[in-house]
This record gives sequence, C-alpha cells and structure tokens, in this order.
Amino acid sequence: MKRFKVGVVGATGMVGQRFITLLVNHPWFELTTLAASSRSAGKTYQEAVGSRWLMQTPMPDQVKDMVVLDASHVEEVASQVDFVFCAVNMKKDEIKALEEAYAKAECPVVSNNSAHRFTPDVPMVVPEINAEHIEIIPAQRRRLGTERGFIAVKSNCSLQSYVPALHPLRKYGITKCLVCTYQAISGAGKTFETFPDILDNVIPYIGGEEEKSEQEPLKLWGHIEGDRIVSATSPSFTAQCLRVPVSDGHMGAVFVSFEHTPTKEEILKDWVEFHGAAQDLELPSAPKQFLHYFTEDDRPQPKLDRMLENGMAVSIGRLRPDTQYDYKFVCLSHNTLRGAAGGAVLLAELLAKKGYLD
Repeated sequence: MKRFKVGVVGATGMVGQRFITLLVNHPWFELTTLAASSRSAGKTYQEAVGSRWLMQTPMPDQVKDMVVLDASHVEEVASQVDFVFCAVNMKKDEIKALEEAYAKAECPVVSNNSAHRFTPDVPMVVPEINAEHIEIIPAQRRRLGTERGFIAVKSNCSLQSYVPALHPLRKYGITKCLVCTYQAISGAGKTFETFPDILDNVIPYIGGEEEKSEQEPLKLWGHIEGDRIVSATSPSFTAQCLRVPVSDGHMGAVFVSFEHTPTKEEILKDWVEFHGAAQDLELPSAPKQFLHYFTEDDRPQPKLDRMLENGMAVSIGRLRPDTQYDYKFVCLSHNTLRGAAGGAVLLAELLAKKGYLD
C-alpha cells in the first residue's frame, strides 16, 4: 500500500488528539498537517494545546513543533495532503460547509462529525457492517463536480456497541429493539477534572443522542438506490441515552425481538464467527476478532474490557431470554477508539484499500 499524506482538521480537541495518537506510527498514513481554529493557527501544536492534552500517553514528539494551520484556509491545508480527517467543534451548518469546501478542493474528507450523516449521497460506514456503501462516492462526486474530492463519515459512537452485535442476527428478522446506552464522559470531550458535575452522578439526557441512536442504524442497514442511500424501514428502535461517571467506554443494554427466534447457541455461534470487510481485507486497525462474548455474569466492564484488541473490538455479555422481548444482553465499545477516531481511521483504510484515495 502506498503512503498517503494526511491532515487532521480540528486537531486540538479530544478526538483530534486521539487521531494524532493513532496516526503517528500508522503503516499507510503519514501525518503531515494539523489544522484548527484561528485561535490556534500560527502556533506550534504544543503551544496551541498546552495543558489541554487529554490522552493518557504523552504528546508525540513529532507533532509538538508542527505549526497549526487555520482550518478555514481550505486551499492551503488541502494542498499539503492526500486527504483529511475532520473532527471540528462547530455548528452543524458550518461543519457541512467546511467539509464540502474541502471536498470541492479535491481533498477527500473522512469525518468524525454528525453534520453529513444523513446527506443522501454521503456514505456512513462501519467497515464490518456496510462497506459496500462507499460505492455511492461516484454519485456524490458528480453532485459536487469533483474528481477526487468526497465526504465519508463514521456513525455515532453510541451505535458502535449494539449495532455490531445485532448485525449478524438480522437473518432471523429483527422486528424491534430497545436500547439504553450508558455513555462515558469522553464522548462529551470531558475528563473528570473538567466535568466535576458527573462525579457521584448520572445525567439522563445527551442532546440529540437518542434520535441518532434510533435513526442511524437504519441508514447503516440501508441500500444504494440510484444516487442516494435509502435507509432500511425496520426494525423499529427506541433508545434512552445516559451520561455516566466513566472515563471511556459506552455500554448498551439491549432488548431484541425476532420474526424467527434463534436459540441462544445459534446467537453465540453467529457472534463468534462474524467477520466483515475490515477483517477480510486485513486492514491495519481492524480487530482480528470483532465480537467477543464473555460468559462471566459481571462482564463486560468498561474498566476491564474497553481496550480489547486496541480498543477496536466489541464486547458482549449476559445474553438471556427476556419476558417482554425475545432476548436481552449488554455490550461495550471504546467510544473514542472504535466509536470515534479509530472507527474513522478504519474507514479511511477501507477507502484506501478500495482505491478511493488514489
């Protein structure tokens, strides 16, 4: 695989920092450019971030003296890279405009943001689930009038725990699903030091999260029709999303019903045998085993299991029959690795492997 020069737009925030940790030693991607708001532009990365470096590992030496560019100077940034990751903290309409500006500057965008998730010709991809949705990119390029430029996005971080667990069970005809998510504070860009209100507390509301949790799975399970992705019409989802005092790791409590109810043994077999394009193509960031089932009654736990397979695997446990639905279980994924930056890097690897970044 050729080496691609890559930039991070929104490099100073928590997800931008996570991107940097994942890219400094990446076998295919060479981190050459960092961009952020005008407040950070012109400073070295170390000066721009200062004491706000939130990763558990030290700031990599190779980025400390890199001069941060102004993310709004699209042509300047785009001229230095083969593509960018985008993780900016702006209003949704501003993000949409910025990402389209990069795409129209012939710079592909792999976005962590939600702004374009329901743009009909923008693929929202979990590589193990709907890798074929990247085939909409030529239609998007026709709309944008570009040869190379396009936008691809990853799905919301909360989905990454329960949709992968449900995906191999779709053959039994999932009719309805209830999910309660228990979401870590890093999903809000916070640490315990910057979010004291969460200590000894649970906050029963995360703005927009329940709508995303109910609607985005249906786009992931949709299909390409002409020049758009058409969302699936079933199953019906209902969700509640809570912020809990956990640093990293989103957990889901899932209740699911089927047209043709499988046995517990069939579900466990489907989980252990499941693999997708990320595994089949041996993408560098892909977990060898995507879905892991724990037989212990008290697993998975964020503290113990979020870093499974470098934080890119999904952990499942407590599968059992339910009195209202057919089955219930719990699941866990690392929200800034599999759920955010890591999922976007994996998507970029898929795009590179399939030739969309050439």
